[in-house]
Amino acid sequence: MKRITLIIFLLAINFSFSQKKELRKAQKLFDGGDIAAASQVLTEFQSILESADQKVKPQYQFLKGKIAQQNKEFKIAYDLFNNIKENSSLKEEVTQQMLLLSADIVNSAIDDNNAGNFKASTEKLYMAYNIDPEANQDYLYFAASSAVNADMFEVALSYYIKLKEIKYTGVVTKYFVTEVDSGNEIEVTQSEYDLYKKSKSYEGFREEETPSRFPEIVKNIALIYSELGDNDKAMSAVQEARNENPDDLNLILTEANIYIQLGEKERFQELMSQAIAQDPDNANLLYNLAVVTSDLGDKAAARGYYEKAIEIDPNYRNAYLNLVALILEGEQDIVEQMNSLGTSAAENARYDSLKSSREDLYRECVPILKSLIKIGDAEEDAIKTLMNIYGTLGDTEGFKEMKALLGD
Repeated sequence: MKRITLIIFLLAINFSFSQKKELRKAQKLFDGGDIAAASQVLTEFQSILESADQKVKPQYQFLKGKIAQQNKEFKIAYDLFNNIKENSSLKEEVTQQMLLLSADIVNSAIDDNNAGNFKASTEKLYMAYNIDPEANQDYLYFAASSAVNADMFEVALSYYIKLKEIKYTGVVTKYFVTEVDSGNEIEVTQSEYDLYKKSKSYEGFREEETPSRFPEIVKNIALIYSELGDNDKAMSAVQEARNENPDDLNLILTEANIYIQLGEKERFQELMSQAIAQDPDNANLLYNLAVVTSDLGDKAAARGYYEKAIEIDPNYRNAYLNLVALILEGEQDIVEQMNSLGTSAAENARYDSLKSSREDLYRECVPILKSLIKIGDAEEDAIKTLMNIYGTLGDTEGFKEMKALLGD
C-alpha cells in the first residue's frame, strides 16, 4: 500500500514538473518575441495546463491572455485577465497588463472607427470602459457615439443613460502659458505648467476647463428616444436637456420635430421661429417653417419664408417648387367661381376678370420656374409646369422652348 502511495506521489510530482516545464518554455518563447511558437506550446499541452493546480494555472491563464492580446484577440485576453485579477501572486502584474490592454483596445477601436466599422469600435470601447469603469468613463462616452454611427440606437441609449446616471461631464482642465521671448501662448501639461511657474521664461499662466458634455448626453437621449418613436420619453428628455441648455439650437429643433410628429403644428411653428431667430440665414429652417405655416393657413407668411429661403440658397429646388405650388393653390377657387357663372353680360364680365386673375397667378410663377430651370439637373417637373403655363397664356414661343428642353 505504501508502494502504491509512493508511486502516485511520484507521478503527481512528475506531472506538476511537466506543467511548469512547458509553461516556462512557452514563457521564454513569448519573452523572446516568438508569439506563434509560445502559442503552439500552450496549445500542444493545453490538457495538462488546464488541469494545473491553483499555483500554476493562473500563470498559464496570464500568459495565454498576453498571447491573445498580442494577437489582437482582445475579448479573450480581457476574459482571462478578468478571471485572475484578484489572484494575490499576480494581482499587480495583471493590473498593469490590463492597463496596456485598455490602450491596445482603444487604439484598435480608433482604427475601426476610421475605417467605418462602428459596430466593432463600439464593442471595443465598451470593453475598455469595463476594464476600469471609474477611470475610463471617456470610453463609455465614445462607445455611445460609435453606437449611434452604427445605427445601434438602443445600445447607444443604454450607454448615454448610464453616463447620465453617473453624472459624467468629461470636463478636462487645460493649462496655458505664454513664452516671454516670443509672446506666444502655448498649451502645456499640468506637470509642465507647475514647473514653468518657477521659470522666468514664461508668464500669463492660466487654466481653462473644457465645456461639460452632460447637456449633450441628455440631448442625445432625447434624440434617440425620438428616433425610436417614443415621443413621450423623448419630450421628457428634451425638456430636461433644455433646462440644462435652453438656447441650444439642436435641442430647439429636436423639440420642434417631436411636436410635428405629435401633430401640434402651432407649437412647432413657435419653436421654429425661435430657431430662425438664432440662425436667420439657415435656408432649411425657413423652408420647414414655410411648409408648416402654409398648412396652418397663413399663405402670405409661408410665401415670405419660401422667398427668404431662396434668397439665402438660390439652388434650393424644393423651395422653388413649393412656392409655385403655393401660388397655384389660389387657382382652384378662381376656377370654381368661373365654372359657377352663367351667360349674362355681368357674369361674362366677371368671368373675364377671373380669367385675368388666373393668368396673373401663372405669370407670377413664370420667373420662379425659369430661375429653377437655370439651376440645371434636368428640372423636368419645372419644365413641364412652365410649358403648360405658356400654353395656357398663349405664349407659343415659350411653349416651344420648354418642349425643346424636354426633347419631345
